[in-house]
Amino acid sequence: MSVALLWVVSPCDVSNGTSFMESVREGNRFFDSSRHRNLVSNERIDRGGGKQTNNGRKFSVWSAILATPSGERTMTSEQMVYDVVLRQAALVKRQLRSTNELEVKPDIPIPGNLGLLSEAYDRCGEVCAEYAKTFNLGTMLMTPERRRAIWAIYVWCRRTDELVDGPNASYITPAALDRWENRLEDVFDGRPFDMLDGALSDTVSNFPVDIQPFRDMIEGMRMDLRKSRYKNFDVLYLYCYYVAGTAGLMSVPIMGIAPESKATTESVYNAALALGIANQLTNILRDVGEDARRGRVYLPQDELAQAGLSDEDIFAGRVTDKWRIFMKKQIHRARKFFDEAEKGVTELSSASRFPVWASLVLYRKILDEIEANDYNNFTKRAYVSKSKKLIALSIAYAKSLVPPTKTVSLQR
Repeated sequence: MSVALLWVVSPCDVSNGTSFMESVREGNRFFDSSRHRNLVSNERIDRGGGKQTNNGRKFSVWSAILATPSGERTMTSEQMVYDVVLRQAALVKRQLRSTNELEVKPDIPIPGNLGLLSEAYDRCGEVCAEYAKTFNLGTMLMTPERRRAIWAIYVWCRRTDELVDGPNASYITPAALDRWENRLEDVFDGRPFDMLDGALSDTVSNFPVDIQPFRDMIEGMRMDLRKSRYKNFDVLYLYCYYVAGTAGLMSVPIMGIAPESKATTESVYNAALALGIANQLTNILRDVGEDARRGRVYLPQDELAQAGLSDEDIFAGRVTDKWRIFMKKQIHRARKFFDEAEKGVTELSSASRFPVWASLVLYRKILDEIEANDYNNFTKRAYVSKSKKLIALSIAYAKSLVPPTKTVSLQR
């Protein structure tokens, strides 16, 4: 199951062609760990002059779980994920208090390493240009510092997704994901393994980016290894957070919140989370047939049963009235998450709004196309034509010019 990366693009929207990981290996230059161990310090300097460690607070989304004597969970996935949202927002608010706005300063030259670091970011940009054309276009309106940082995060997310959804996915084991997570820890501690890791390591040293959403995305990959069914939406929501909502949380500190915004930091993070969930739900609804051919069903089992449907109906690819009614409800739910996401996009830094609006508008169009195909997502792929994309991008650009709301957000 391909995941929705960042607020902007899904791997499903890019050409398949040569494997991403293979292309990275061809052009990659590995860092000598002894020579470049200090490429990025494992501490970052906040704008107020104090130091803060990137991974000092190692909390888990599961920390919010309360257990009954029988071992049952007493909190929903949404409540657990919101605990992570609050922690990410608190990190940014500490940054905001020291600067009044979330802006980054130009890179401080690192003797002997500046050229290599610049090359690392350039390589990330090349990957984005090759595999995510719409995403890359959207970043052109961002400041150079934000653009490079988003490239670095996109590349890490894509590499992570490729572990379980790429050509070598059949060889990936839980132990391999454990090693990938250990490598992530090294990135946040300023010990990059290769040039692409180096770009991310520099990014997290310059922006208030926390490691937890990155860890949680890897947990989503673990879920893909051990699960092929989701008993209800609560479990599916957690999966969607892991593989896509996390990307939204990673991106907010890079995108930046407009200095004039009156919205709470939590509400902007909620919007980022909602867009990630909405995009992933849209991926799931679009790819029902493709996933079924791989023996996977990313739909709530209890809701299928309530609709009088089963896995057999999905594997058979039957578009019946029951299926249409079921799909209408699933599409309605995805649109509700898009509605929630819209509340926060306008609050972002003016230069960052366009790519996020583009993601939102284009992905909503996929839901329209599923309906236009009479809910046949078994043999027909919902595809937004180039002409419709151009119209959608024009709408997104117009929306990106709308300034933040002048009233204080009352969202939680």
